[in-house]
Amino acid sequence: MLLNLISSFMSGEEYDIKIAIISFVLSLPIFMLAFSIHEYAHGLVASKLGDTTAKSLGRLTLNPIKHIDLFGFIAMLVFGFGWAKPVPINTRYFKKPKRDMAITALAGPLSNILLALIFGALLKVFSFIDPLDLLTHSEFAANIWTFTGLMLSRGIYINVLFAVFNMIPVPPFDGSRLFFAFLPTKAYFWVQRYERYIYFVFLALLILGIFDLPISWITDQICNGIVNLYFIPEFLRSVFF
Repeated sequence: MLLNLISSFMSGEEYDIKIAIISFVLSLPIFMLAFSIHEYAHGLVASKLGDTTAKSLGRLTLNPIKHIDLFGFIAMLVFGFGWAKPVPINTRYFKKPKRDMAITALAGPLSNILLALIFGALLKVFSFIDPLDLLTHSEFAANIWTFTGLMLSRGIYINVLFAVFNMIPVPPFDGSRLFFAFLPTKAYFWVQRYERYIYFVFLALLILGIFDLPISWITDQICNGIVNLYFIPEFLRSVFF
């Protein structure tokens, strides 16, 4: 996000700079909503499966302040994708720890995909508004149209990106919890033992941009699928995607 903003400033194009700033500002509340829903979904499903740890620690909430991870938030601002503070889960309360942990892990990314679908439905309703009619009334109305469409499109993209990023099968992300469910017990404990080291290696590779292309490609494919699902008009796609 900040990298795109800096790139726009370097381009010197006034329109590109304006859109980049607006996109950056509108993305902040979308990101906070995305990770709040994500972590809340983890806590809620864990609670339904018998683990009330998140609830007892005050993490079963949509309050974004409770879920912010400093480094994850900075990564989101700089690179466009990041992570939240994981909701505490105690597998001892689960009847079937591996299975229930996998279900709890999957709840987060699925909640983001559901939220992206909701933003897609809102964008479909939005598509019935003719911007040319608004422009005849006032430039302010036309700007509101632009900002609204941009926020809805960012709502789709950021939630899909958050879901895809968290499905990476590397600890401590959700994808690793699903991966662990299929590992033999011996391998499971080996990965847990070296989880911290695996995480730091992954973080270094992430900063180097090794995962940028596959993450972006998968995110774009899912976003295109949502846009096609709702038959979003081509003129909206060209403006906001």
